[in-house]
Amino acid sequence: MMKKWAKLAPFRLAPWFSERPWGRLNLRPWYESTGTTAPVGEAWLTGPECIVETGAMAGRTLTQVSDEAGQQLLGATAANDCCSVEFPLLVKLLFPSEKLSVQVHPDDAMAQALGHTRGKTECWYVLEAAPGATIALGLREGLTVDKVRAAIEAGTLEDMMQSVPVAVGEMIFVDAGTVHSIGPGVVLLETQQTCDVTFRLYDYGRPRELHLEQGLSAMRTRTAAGKVRPRAMDGFTRLIEQRYFTVDRYDLEAGGRATVPLESAGCLVGISGTAVVIGGEDGEVELLQGQAVVLPVNCGGVVVEAGMKASFMHCFVPAQR
Repeated sequence: MMKKWAKLAPFRLAPWFSERPWGRLNLRPWYESTGTTAPVGEAWLTGPECIVETGAMAGRTLTQVSDEAGQQLLGATAANDCCSVEFPLLVKLLFPSEKLSVQVHPDDAMAQALGHTRGKTECWYVLEAAPGATIALGLREGLTVDKVRAAIEAGTLEDMMQSVPVAVGEMIFVDAGTVHSIGPGVVLLETQQTCDVTFRLYDYGRPRELHLEQGLSAMRTRTAAGKVRPRAMDGFTRLIEQRYFTVDRYDLEAGGRATVPLESAGCLVGISGTAVVIGGEDGEVELLQGQAVVLPVNCGGVVVEAGMKASFMHCFVPAQR
């Protein structure tokens, strides 16, 4: 099987829609339909169950592609990421219609002790933000685990957190161990380690399960979380560069072209406009708003051509040095 897929071309994935009670029924203009009548909180763009829409691997899930051609897809990442060949970045769009629970994610060490491949460090890029939209990011100065426990029991944990206003175009880093919550009125592009372990500390009295002891063990009273200043690069904007992921934004005028080099596993995500991705033997792949085109490492690099004015993200794992 590995010989059969000696050369992979870029391929587009269909989003996988995750129903959540805090989600939305209408995800326009990002998606015309979700295939469900339930509220959708997350559109997984590189989830393990996402179906390949284009190319020789069409009809397979991303998990199946990773299993069949992990080295061609991921390169050194496949050999160095805890013996796992799953795609290492989970990219999503988030659509909260109400406050999410106050939660925390484990770091690599805690996640692996629990039997998972990796922890969950993530970042959020603000695509839409209503006036006054906020997130809760980290704890106020001077709090201890005992004080956090007491605040949870008293129903006052929300008052102990840092409230951060957000605006379109901002990038927020959410280090593992950061106590956090997302408010309504935003659409976020989330790039994270592929891990879905979440410990819910507090849920405003809603009748959902909490994970108090695990969450208190995972949380850190001080982390590196916060807004990240963008950096102008040669032809693109670097929004964030961290140990587990880098996210770049490209903005093309109508008819413009950009060359996207590849050294490690990653994907492109359409944000606005129309464009095509050119690379590999399968010709062009249309880059659609709210969908990901996966870039196999073995294709070496791609060119993106805009039809009308277009913006897209390149989310990738930093190359192993």
